[in-house]
Amino acid sequence: MIKHLNGDVTFGDIFVTPPAPRNPGLGPLFNNVSCESCHVKNGRGQPVFGNTGLRSHGLIRVSDPGGTPLVPGGNRPVEGLGEQIQDHATFGFTPEGEVFLDWEEVPGAYPDGTPYSLRRPIVEVILSNGEPLPDHIERSMRLPPPVIGLGLLEAVSEETLLERADPDDADGDGISGRPNIVWNTVTSNFELGRFGHKASSRNLREQAVKAYSEDMGVTNPDLPGEDPEPDIDEETVELTTFYTQTLTVPLRLDTDDPDVPAGERIFNDIGCEQCHRSVIRTGTHELPELSNQLIQPFTDLLLHDMGEGLADHRPDHDASGTEWRTAPLWAIGLTRTVSGVQNFLHDGRARTLEEAILWHDGEAHGAKERFMNLNKTEREKLIKFLNAL
Repeated sequence: MIKHLNGDVTFGDIFVTPPAPRNPGLGPLFNNVSCESCHVKNGRGQPVFGNTGLRSHGLIRVSDPGGTPLVPGGNRPVEGLGEQIQDHATFGFTPEGEVFLDWEEVPGAYPDGTPYSLRRPIVEVILSNGEPLPDHIERSMRLPPPVIGLGLLEAVSEETLLERADPDDADGDGISGRPNIVWNTVTSNFELGRFGHKASSRNLREQAVKAYSEDMGVTNPDLPGEDPEPDIDEETVELTTFYTQTLTVPLRLDTDDPDVPAGERIFNDIGCEQCHRSVIRTGTHELPELSNQLIQPFTDLLLHDMGEGLADHRPDHDASGTEWRTAPLWAIGLTRTVSGVQNFLHDGRARTLEEAILWHDGEAHGAKERFMNLNKTEREKLIKFLNAL
């Protein structure tokens, strides 16, 4: 309990420009100033950039298709930018660029004539020299996901995940989930990734040290940069990792509402459960409390081709430009309660769960079509089930 509370402190620690008596090390280039600044109340981030009261929640990942990977099978950094646009800087330094976000409405209608409107992000990056990011540079807008229940997902064994993989669609059901395989610089081996929108991080420690380095410009024992001594020590990394490992998942809502189990049956019948697997058992973990637990995260932690509409055309290790890791759905109905707003999918384009479903395509095309062909009452029951998670 004490370690978790201490981790809560490090997760919320706001970094400042060095030298300083507490939490020095910010920048000189960064996107935000603490873990909690983006994962407010441990929830998902908002699609905001620049000098807002929230600073930048959103990130722009970049890569150069003609560049050289830093690690085997890895991404190809952009010269002078790396793999991420840092749009803030400490005094005396210049941000790498400025991000401008707009939205384009995409109207549509259900087969029964009910209209809907989706929105697509229009992102422009202007570099510090005043020029736009060159067209050949691959870019991908990302929002911070919630951090609840991550320790349980870390505890799912690789064997369990691989059992659910079907990269060649051997069973012919149109669903071909596969793992992302990423390079471990410590062991010099390829290993299975499971965290991040494209499953490009192997574990929660790796997720934490990358965020310190890339999002806040804070050097650490795993990513020391050129600092003779990292900005944060091993204890800080361990506490932050432990905190994200031990955040629990809220109980479900509206369990007495008969529309909720009815919506769950519809969810299963139209094929959503094929990727958003409702039940998984964890394996053995260094924290005994996470081991051998039956959990309901509604994810298979695998990559799936989600079609051209959601494509970012930026490969991420083994993940292609159209593939995304299945997002966990547990507690998704509490998004507005936690964050005050709703922004779903990797870039926050979906304002409602209905919009998120309607953006599905590729391997999820059949499930989306079956959703669209439900009557209005059935669609509402499915959404009510999701809101009860």
